[in-house]
Amino acid sequence: MSNIEELPRETLAPSEYESLFSIGENALEAIPGAVYLCDRDGWLVRYNSEAAGLWGRTPILGENGDRFCGSHRLFLMDGTPLALDQCPTAQALSAGVTARNQEVIIQRQDGSRFVALMNIRALRDRHGVIQGAINCFQDVSAHHAVAAELRRKSADLEDFFENSAVGLHIVSGDGVILRANKAELALLGYSADEYIGRHIAEFHADEPVIGDILTKLSSGDCLESYPARLKAKDGSIKHVTITSNGRFEAGKLFNTRCFTIDVTCMHAAEAARQESDNRLAATYEAATIGIAEADANGQLLRVNDALCNMLGRPREELLAMSFLDYTHPECASEDAASYARQVAGEMDSYVLRKRAVKPDGQVLYLDVHSSSVRDAAGQFRYGVRVIQDVTAARRMEMQVRESERHMRNLLEALPAAVYTTDAQGRITFYNRAAVELSGRTPELGDMWCVTWKLFNTDETPLPHDQCPMAVALKENRPIRGVEAIAERPDGTRVPFAPYPTPLHDAEGNLVGAINMLVDITERKQAENRQKTLIDELNHRVKNTLATVQSLAVQTARDAEDAKDGYKRFEARLLALSRAHDLLTRRHWGNTPLDSLAQEVLMPVFGSDPTRIVVEGPSIDIGTRVALNLTMTLNELAINALKYGAMSVESGTLSVTWQLQAQPDGTLFTLDWRERGGPLVLQPEREGLGSRLMKRCIERDLGGKFALTFAPEGVRCHLSFLIGA
Repeated sequence: MSNIEELPRETLAPSEYESLFSIGENALEAIPGAVYLCDRDGWLVRYNSEAAGLWGRTPILGENGDRFCGSHRLFLMDGTPLALDQCPTAQALSAGVTARNQEVIIQRQDGSRFVALMNIRALRDRHGVIQGAINCFQDVSAHHAVAAELRRKSADLEDFFENSAVGLHIVSGDGVILRANKAELALLGYSADEYIGRHIAEFHADEPVIGDILTKLSSGDCLESYPARLKAKDGSIKHVTITSNGRFEAGKLFNTRCFTIDVTCMHAAEAARQESDNRLAATYEAATIGIAEADANGQLLRVNDALCNMLGRPREELLAMSFLDYTHPECASEDAASYARQVAGEMDSYVLRKRAVKPDGQVLYLDVHSSSVRDAAGQFRYGVRVIQDVTAARRMEMQVRESERHMRNLLEALPAAVYTTDAQGRITFYNRAAVELSGRTPELGDMWCVTWKLFNTDETPLPHDQCPMAVALKENRPIRGVEAIAERPDGTRVPFAPYPTPLHDAEGNLVGAINMLVDITERKQAENRQKTLIDELNHRVKNTLATVQSLAVQTARDAEDAKDGYKRFEARLLALSRAHDLLTRRHWGNTPLDSLAQEVLMPVFGSDPTRIVVEGPSIDIGTRVALNLTMTLNELAINALKYGAMSVESGTLSVTWQLQAQPDGTLFTLDWRERGGPLVLQPEREGLGSRLMKRCIERDLGGKFALTFAPEGVRCHLSFLIGA
């Protein structure tokens, strides 16, 4: 009897760390950013050239090399030195947490520094043990500079409004004062609480005048030095001129911006006007953003120093140009069309982003805010263009978009199903593998999962709002170590292991989640096969021992002597062994009957197809049926070879079977018929072979067995139910 070989175990999938380590150094070069990999002790084991470029050095890999980071020195954002063993990567390895958008200062060996934005994740194996960490970082120094510049500009504009020598106030479309600066309040002697929030008509001495002002502004007219009288807190009347225009949204007056000048005394008014002009001019030139004025044709009338520096052109050169002359040709038509509409009064202002070209050919990205200045009659006087250089921000935006594109391509290339959701669970992305696993194309905005239907491992329904992804988002934690079953629209089911992980922004707020669904069909099939094999093996070992015991007893009882008994016992043990070999080669699974018959008979008779006919409908039989049929066919074949038709060259053999549907299963019938052999005589007594075959068919399979010793050749007819 042959030994049953141990089945190979399923190869376990590598962990994230093992996958990243095994892809080699060149693969990291495909990642659009600086990235490096540490082992569990922090020793650098992989990095790409972009990381080395940012560090300004080539780190040493492996134990006793560089640890936690390849930079020369690290500092906190306030300039405090940061030890390498206290850096974000070391903390991620010790605490096992994910570091998102942490900022540190990296100093190179040449003394230069930059702000690095780091995203670090600890890499764990399937048991949750930390194997290493991956750090993706980038230089965000330009972003910090832009942010600081924006803060300075905002402060300048706020200072310009609040501390202007001219009274400034903003009035809503309904006439309610929304804001007033110090000069406005000082002019009339009111506090902010007494002035702001009240209707502007309460402070005008002449009702028809304020009515005319509001009518003009509501009609889109601009006021230029409009005379009016205002009531001060002390009861005095202030003669003022008001310059104002309206801001419209959806064709409706949204608010007005008003300049109020005290002209109570003509001399004082003239002095105040001159002082105001001087301050405005100083502010104009001191502004850190570009400011220009242009006539109706776009010819530049006035530019500040910031715009000259921004465009790399002297003031004299710019004043001889229109703003379209330095605009990139591909952007000129849009700016020209918008400005023409502004001049025509079709719109009061517009905003656009365009490209400009410096004298050396360098291309800039500019955000332009263009507004109109009109006279009292509403005629266009000039356009005010506030210009901000956003080249660095644009470059950073393009880098982010490129990084997102590469990440999407990477996720699409993954063989595992991956999808993402927002914080509410709405699907925002899925890859091709997710479509293949779910058997459907999800809709962006679907909730929780890409699958059609879900079931628990015990096959009870699993609502989508209770699936692992929903739990991960609702409880704001990753889910591991669970399994579920996905049902496709065609009815097929796929067991899978989900790995939902919440995603957070720089402040730690939940912004969404990513989930990977790993198809574990093969693993489940292997587990089922292994269980079936173990169960079958236990059953077959018991049956085999009983069969061997029966063979030994019956052979000894019928043997003429010890030598004859040994030979017969050995032959039957070899037949039993061959039956086990056939089933073992098929892993004790279902076996095609035609293949089984060929494998049993051909080793006994040889491969002459002219003497043997094996025919019947295709059918797969289980291990119990296969083992008993193997023993029966082998016993018939040995008898035919020794005493029957196959003992002479003229003999033939046919083995045929039929299938017939029955209410309680399928009736299987097999006929064995020998012809052309020696004359057959009825034996005096029933031999061991006959009893063995009866036991296999009648007792083990619950069927019927009939063996006929006809003179022209042995016939055998057997039948039993299968698939009941």
